[in-house]
Amino acid sequence: MSYYYNTMMINKYVGAGYALVITCIGLIACQNVPEVTKDAIDPKPCMGVELMGDAYNVAFLIMDGVYNTELTAPYDIFHHTRYRDGIVRMNVFTVALDCRAVKTFEGMYLLPAYSMDSEDLPEIDILVIPSAENHMGSDLDDQRMIQWVQDVAAQADYITSHCDGAFVLAEAGVLDGHESTTFPSDVAAMRDRYPELTVHDSVLVVHDGKVITSAGGARSFDGALYVAELLYGADVARRLAQGLVIDWDLSTVPHLVIRDE
Repeated sequence: MSYYYNTMMINKYVGAGYALVITCIGLIACQNVPEVTKDAIDPKPCMGVELMGDAYNVAFLIMDGVYNTELTAPYDIFHHTRYRDGIVRMNVFTVALDCRAVKTFEGMYLLPAYSMDSEDLPEIDILVIPSAENHMGSDLDDQRMIQWVQDVAAQADYITSHCDGAFVLAEAGVLDGHESTTFPSDVAAMRDRYPELTVHDSVLVVHDGKVITSAGGARSFDGALYVAELLYGADVARRLAQGLVIDWDLSTVPHLVIRDE
């Protein structure tokens, strides 16, 4: 009995020691695992996209803190034009400050298709600026970004924003002489910062010339569908909405048309 007892105890302590060694190795290994950072997943150069010919080029300006819905809602609507016959479809792609991954406000990492300096960046027909966390603050101090928006806006057919993306357009001077809207609770802040501008509340979409601004949030779908109806007509816009299980009737959406170029 003593022999078997001693053998069992030896096995017990050997097993415990083995487990302890494995645990220690695991802890050391875990401690040595580098933190996942944006730099660790950055492609160089930007990845680009495959472009269709005879299509609108629609660029989404994305920055750290971009809000998921205000990016994905219009992106989804415009991307669905690929599946509609008889219209000029849309090439949709993202543009960022550089090729590093962009982290959304909700924590998703996005790899931009192009940077502002990409040599192969297509000519942009429609610029979309979804709101980002710092669009009322530090982003407005980024003169390189502001200048890029000015340059694109000068040649684009339409410039659109969702929520506080309107602050970027205002800072770039794109809203000079144009009326607009923004996120409902930020209308007062926009009026204070840009007292020379007319900023509407109680509407979801304002269309003034080639500038179209929306209140953002989940109603970014409305802003994008307004653009679709402007370009393609009510029937196509309705079918695009149906593809995303959205009931679309512009007459039920509070909006203003100041000038329709």
